[in-house]
Amino acid sequence: MSITYLEAIREAQAKLLRDDDRVFIYGQDVGGNFGGAFKATKGLAKEFPGRVLNAPISEDAMVGTAIGAALQGMRPIVEMQFADFSSIALNQILNNAGTHYWRTNIPIPITVRLPSGGTKGSGPFHSQSMESLYAHYPGLVVMTPATVEDAYTMLIEAVAIDDPVVYCEHKYLYYHLKADRLPTEGLPIGKARIAREGRDLTIVTYSAMLHESLTVAEEFANEGLEIEVVDLRTVKPLDTDTVLASVARTGRLLCVGESFPWGGATAEVIARVTAEGFHLLDAAPARINAKDTPIPYHPNLWSAHRPSAKTIAEKARNLLRE
Repeated sequence: MSITYLEAIREAQAKLLRDDDRVFIYGQDVGGNFGGAFKATKGLAKEFPGRVLNAPISEDAMVGTAIGAALQGMRPIVEMQFADFSSIALNQILNNAGTHYWRTNIPIPITVRLPSGGTKGSGPFHSQSMESLYAHYPGLVVMTPATVEDAYTMLIEAVAIDDPVVYCEHKYLYYHLKADRLPTEGLPIGKARIAREGRDLTIVTYSAMLHESLTVAEEFANEGLEIEVVDLRTVKPLDTDTVLASVARTGRLLCVGESFPWGGATAEVIARVTAEGFHLLDAAPARINAKDTPIPYHPNLWSAHRPSAKTIAEKARNLLRE
C-alpha cells in the first residue's frame, strides 16, 4: 500500500484534528462532501463535525477570522483554493499575522495552506509560486515540502509552532509522488536536507524542482559526474550552513526554483553564498527559474516556461565547463 503527497496532507490534518481540540480547518468548500478544490479535506468534516468549516469567498475575511480565532487560543488551518488567491489576504497575513507578536507579545499560530505551482492548462491565475513574496516579510515561516514525508511531518510541525506559517504545497506533486508509509518523525523546521550526495556541483532547490534536479543528478551519474542536491525544505528560515557546507565540497553552485526570476529564494541563496562563502567557489554561481512572463495556459508553452530536467542539465553542463 502506498500513500500520495495529497493523502499525506489529508492524514496530517486528520491527526491534528484528532490530537488537539484547538485545531480547525477553514476554507472555501472544505466542508461537507466536497472536501476542497483538491480533496485535501475530503471526509474530514464527517469525522470531525463542526471543525471543518466552509468560508465565504473572501480570502481576506478567511485569514482575518483565523487570526481572531488564534488570539482566542485556537490553531486554525486556512486552505486557499490556489496560492494565487492568497494575494487578496496579503494585508492580513503580512501586516496583521506577521507583525502581531512583535507589537503585542501575543503569538498568532495560524497555518495558511497554499496549493502552489503550475500544472498543464492552469494558466496565469492558478499556477503561481508565491513563497518568495512571503519569505520577504519578517514574522512568517515559509515551508516548501517536496516529499510525501515532509508534506506530512512539516504540516504537523506548522500547526504546533506559535509563528504564522505559510505552507506551500505543490499541486503537481499531489498525485505524482508516493511513499510506502508515513514517517513518525522528520527533520527540524529550518533544516535543509542533502537529497543526494556529490562532489562536482551543488544544486540547491526546493518543492517540485527537487525532482527535476534529482533526475539531472541521475543522468550525470551515468557520465561519472556526481551532483549534490540540497532540498531547502523551508525558504524562511533558510539553512545557509547546509548550503555553504555543500558548496565547500563541490566548489560550484546552481540554484533552481519554479518561481519568477526577479529576486526570490534562488537569488537569496546566491547572495548569501557569495557574501559568506565566496572563497569556496571555483566558478560564478548560476540559477534557473521560470520565465519572467505570466504563466501560459497551453501545455507546451507551460512546459517551456518552467525549469525542466533538460534546461537544468544544460545550465549545469555550462557551469561544470567553467
